[in-house]
Amino acid sequence: MSHTAINKPKIALAVSTALVSIALSGCATSAAPPAQASAAKAQVALEKGQFSKAVSHAESAVLADPRNAQSRALLGAAYLEAGRFQAAATSFSDAMELGDSDPRTVLSYALAQIALGNSREAVNALDGGRNDIDPADLGLGLALAGDANEGVAVLSDALRSGQSSAKLRQNLAYAYALQGNWRAARVMVAEDVPADMVSDRIGEWAQLAAPEFYQQRVANLLQVAPSYDGGQPAQLALANFPSHGQMVAHAADDIDGPELAASEVPQVAVAQPVEAPAPAPSPKPAPVQTVAVAFAQDDAPVAPKPAAAPAQRVVSGPVVQQLPSDYKKPAAKPAAPASRLAASSSQRRMAATADSSSNTHLVQLGSFASRASAERAWGIYQTRYPQLSGRDVVITEAVVRGKTYYRVAAAGYGARSASAMCQTIKSGGKGCIAYAASRPLPGAVDRGVRVASR
Repeated sequence: MSHTAINKPKIALAVSTALVSIALSGCATSAAPPAQASAAKAQVALEKGQFSKAVSHAESAVLADPRNAQSRALLGAAYLEAGRFQAAATSFSDAMELGDSDPRTVLSYALAQIALGNSREAVNALDGGRNDIDPADLGLGLALAGDANEGVAVLSDALRSGQSSAKLRQNLAYAYALQGNWRAARVMVAEDVPADMVSDRIGEWAQLAAPEFYQQRVANLLQVAPSYDGGQPAQLALANFPSHGQMVAHAADDIDGPELAASEVPQVAVAQPVEAPAPAPSPKPAPVQTVAVAFAQDDAPVAPKPAAAPAQRVVSGPVVQQLPSDYKKPAAKPAAPASRLAASSSQRRMAATADSSSNTHLVQLGSFASRASAERAWGIYQTRYPQLSGRDVVITEAVVRGKTYYRVAAAGYGARSASAMCQTIKSGGKGCIAYAASRPLPGAVDRGVRVASR
């Protein structure tokens, strides 16, 4: 079933996958930056169900601004709608590597991995976003990834806590089916589906219950048609666009001299040339010179030009069951009016998840070649950014391309506050990465040291 053919109301939403959009007003004009204009066109194409065009425009947006996390997430959403699961997984992974910790991006990445048969990677991603992802989405995602028992537990706990909705109940019913508990599935389905349609719903799930139908289950849930996918085009690979700090670090590998540090802290004092003492009968050896090397971040993204924060929108796939035209829903509180874009689209939307926790994310400020340099840098960062006052510093060892660095991060943020702090730092021309504590950055070695700042 195509998106454009969906006109009848659905029981509930099954999952909320990520679609990053920008304000469309005036963005598609020739005066807009190329990346922004292409992203706006991709968003419009997605709204119209023109997924091939959406992919083309989103790829152009990424080529124009390859280290923009939102452009990468938008590209992943376009690939997902086009049924290109391999390319979608790569693009969502790139977005997360660039600092996108939005729970919808994580969920979308997990669904793409499930469709590829990579259940372990999907479960790891869902576990990493456990505190942020809507329980209704998290539970069904875990069940689809092969951990039906845990999925049922998450959904049941949410239901018992009072988070009752048609979406939650029907996702729990589906999780029961994937668990093999068909009696419980039937009882839960009947909570929202007319009695004469319950057997049809159970029958549809039974047809896709076999383990080998993992891709069909995801495609059916998102209502997309799987297509041949050679993966993300090679010219879009994130590795082709290293950050300024990465280029400095790689160039430093070719320099002979003392140990090199990588951070954006100003240069330290350079030792004066040292002349080695010589015995009386022997000629004096040549003086040994030390080399001054500027510190630069090893893996922080290039700071973008200040711009308005992009709006967030969500593409949501409906649960497979349609309601009959004469079905009357139970009385409920009136819903908030949909946005203009939502009203013009056949796809449902939800509001973004709130920043409900204040100690789930960190903000990486820089990385260094020694722990001592990292500790000294923290004092400089606190002086430079008063907002860090009272924060704890986390120094984490990391290995990047065979070279050891020590990353400096401020702790104690929620997802939104971490993103806001990074925007402040980037607006000053510096690099910054916001990430979830449950999902360490690539290369991290599990020997992080927390140093209290107060």
